[in-house]
Amino acid sequence: MTRSTPRRALESAARAIGSAGATRVAVDHRRLARWYLGFALAFGLWGGFDALLLRTALVTSWQDLVSAETYNALFTTHGLTMLFLFALPAIWGVAYAAVPPLIEAEGTAFPALGTAAFWSQVPAALAIRAGTLGGILGVAGLEPVATGWTLYPPLSALSRNPAVDALLVGLLLVAVGSAATAANLAATILWRRDVRWRDVDTFTWTVLTSAAMTVVAFPVLAFAATLLLADRTIGTTYFVAGGGPTSWQQVFWFFAHPLVYVLVLPPMGIVSHVLPRFAGRRLFGWRSSVYSTLAIGVLSFTVWGHHLFVAATGPSVRVVFMVVTLAIALPSSAKCCTWLATLWGGAIRHTAPMLACLAAVGFFVVGGVTGVLLAVVPINVRYNGTYYVVAHFHLLLAGFVALALVAGGYYWAPLLTGRRLEPGLARLHVRLTIVGVAVTFGALLLVGLAGLPRRIATYPATYAPLQQLATVGAYVIAGGQLVFLWNLARSLRAGEPASAPADPWDLADGPSHAREWDTAAESTE
Repeated sequence: MTRSTPRRALESAARAIGSAGATRVAVDHRRLARWYLGFALAFGLWGGFDALLLRTALVTSWQDLVSAETYNALFTTHGLTMLFLFALPAIWGVAYAAVPPLIEAEGTAFPALGTAAFWSQVPAALAIRAGTLGGILGVAGLEPVATGWTLYPPLSALSRNPAVDALLVGLLLVAVGSAATAANLAATILWRRDVRWRDVDTFTWTVLTSAAMTVVAFPVLAFAATLLLADRTIGTTYFVAGGGPTSWQQVFWFFAHPLVYVLVLPPMGIVSHVLPRFAGRRLFGWRSSVYSTLAIGVLSFTVWGHHLFVAATGPSVRVVFMVVTLAIALPSSAKCCTWLATLWGGAIRHTAPMLACLAAVGFFVVGGVTGVLLAVVPINVRYNGTYYVVAHFHLLLAGFVALALVAGGYYWAPLLTGRRLEPGLARLHVRLTIVGVAVTFGALLLVGLAGLPRRIATYPATYAPLQQLATVGAYVIAGGQLVFLWNLARSLRAGEPASAPADPWDLADGPSHAREWDTAAESTE
């Protein structure tokens, strides 16, 4: 495709801005991808360890192992870590790895900005986990944050723990770094793309949409964190008085619900990209997949109010948010239909990426259906404070998002390492993860349907068998991740070299061969 003169000028300006005065700090997109994925892996293990401690504490119905304050701190740090320090960096890492070769770009638009954005996440992570580090190191007065990951006032505003201030500063850095990363990826797709729009793959479309959503939503997080920090440090009353806690809920969920779709859309793109390649077919309904991506991106900013159904909202407001929340299920369902139609009649290859994709689709269906039920006001009011919400949320994040990222990680690993991961160990990792997620959150779904409140360290003894089953499932998940770590270390040390890495999955003769392997082959010549 021949570039026009204006486009050439824009690209030259982008390169100049991105590298001026910062050539030494700009790094290649593949190295950025490795940094982000390594960062996500480290904090994913830390956040997962928090979850394992939580599940261990819930083996018995009484506080035999940890105090209530420690329990509150564990689910606070687990939620913040897995959302902001695992899932989000993992998505940026996969995007940096795959998007430039998919759009035949030589690199990102602003490599120095991308590098600076990554390094801003390191102090952000330390600030978010400052309370835990203070507890480990014995720093007087610095204790793990136990306000819940949503940081609802007045508890978060009135707590005297300085780790809450550090946490808010960390969230500010996350907001700035994420917005910068998103802007870099969006500019790369818009300005450095060397393929026509109609040839842009579904994964790149989801990254572009998520990047645009991030640029809009994350400044809201920065705004909310700044106001709450001001309440805590200089005596303002934005959330302590005036509008009160409900004001925080409005602002926080206006950011946080688009965040959910920022985390969900790229995994949807991964499934739409990887699944057809191991089904021996082209993706069914490419146009509907792209249009549904754009629809989700727009509608995600209209549904935050369903998180306030149990707050001081009137009946008419509840009905409006119920309708728009139900409406966003339509483009999500359209994606599921494209995946199922693509599988129909396909010649399925049961590789590790394909197994992860198939499981992700299954968990997406269950997690999506449970979410649709929560959009209905009476059901939401009944189950909002129960384990039903925990199960729904984790079926989407641990079941769909994490397994889709696993699929993308295995599929694109040769782009980053030039080596294969051992296929048998990879399939074992995926299968253990599938079983663990199904057991853990299936049990919690049943507990939630029975009405057991969440975020409480004790529970009636009658629920002990299901809680213990959920804990067994959590340990199965942990076992799967140990298999993955062993496979990764083995691969990096002495793994089988990928073929060039041109077409390491033998897709060249298939109907949906991807251009990233051609681009990779050209870059190695």
